[in-house]
Amino acid sequence: MKYCVLIMDGAAGWPLKERGDKTTLELARTPNLDAFTREGMLGMTNNVPLGMEPSSAVAGMSLLGYDPEVYYKGRAAIEAVSMGIPIKRGEAVFRCNLVTLKRGCMCSYSSGHIESEESQQLITALNEHLGSDTIQFYPGVGYRHILKIKGHMETTQAICTPPHDISGKAVAKYLPKGRGSRLLNSLMSNSQDVLKHQPVNYKRVARGQMPATSVWLFWGSGPIPKTPSFKEVYQLSAALTSGVDLLRGLGMMMSMDILDIAGVTDNMTNNFAGQADGALKALADRDMVVVHVEAPDESGHAGNADEKIAAIEKIDSEIVSRIRSYKGELCLLVMPDHPTPVAICTHVAEPVPFLMWGPGFEPNKAQRFTESEAKQTDVFIHKGHNIMSRFIGGH
Repeated sequence: MKYCVLIMDGAAGWPLKERGDKTTLELARTPNLDAFTREGMLGMTNNVPLGMEPSSAVAGMSLLGYDPEVYYKGRAAIEAVSMGIPIKRGEAVFRCNLVTLKRGCMCSYSSGHIESEESQQLITALNEHLGSDTIQFYPGVGYRHILKIKGHMETTQAICTPPHDISGKAVAKYLPKGRGSRLLNSLMSNSQDVLKHQPVNYKRVARGQMPATSVWLFWGSGPIPKTPSFKEVYQLSAALTSGVDLLRGLGMMMSMDILDIAGVTDNMTNNFAGQADGALKALADRDMVVVHVEAPDESGHAGNADEKIAAIEKIDSEIVSRIRSYKGELCLLVMPDHPTPVAICTHVAEPVPFLMWGPGFEPNKAQRFTESEAKQTDVFIHKGHNIMSRFIGGH
């Protein structure tokens, strides 16, 4: 038996009043998902334990079958693992977004979704001007980067707010607070002086694009504790494909193989068809493949309902269709990790729909892969990290 897990990041959401009180999943045309739904088991699960942040790190860890209350020690360290950044005792790492601040407000949590080539030039400049034996900036993907600090572990106790939670808001009251915050605020302030003189930003403004005016530091953490491999826990060999460092980092924590597939990105430029083909090809010598698609989440953060619907439809037409054509015995698990409602442009800690299809999963009369139909099935997995055992053992 082969297994495929499709993570439609942030695809769930809230009803949109201006769209007939329908969610983006309900509005999207998804004939392939709907066919799987009619033949499989639809239900709801909760991936975010009570009191934990509704991040993709927490929710993704649950979805992959690991209890975040046991294994989650901070998101930045997971991304650092994916980027090959060593973290030793006494070192802290932070997610370092390039953002656009305008008149004291968070104009863009992503500097207008700045591309990697330009952002890496800016991170290099920041490292040249602000880096030292104790401070180092590491370039990542797009607007997402990492800052490592040596000898100031108190910084991990600072209260930080993710920039995508405060889009359009005045940032003054959301700056890092409490113990360890002074150094973080100093670096964020000093970054503004460096960035305003960078040629990359001059060129972006000339093209009518948003300049990266500051870094924003959050999700601080120390080293990752040892995590048992997926093979050790579930007795299956697994591979993962994703366009973001976080999911690749989670896969590496679990000793999964990370697939290098051309054109896999974090947005609508993603090579959806190529990602599906590469993932299914990997099943030739693995038991399971995990396909993570970031595009719906990015559209949700941007508050763009039309783009989120288009992302869901792309997943259906170019990924789910290929899974449906797979030759051989296959079990499929499809689900978002968390909702990203376009109305608030950020994540919420609410249950999400899931679909299990394949031998052993009996239909439960659901017709479409939507939040409302999943709720009507009365199938609910209260602790999301149990879903993987249910999926593997269900056939």
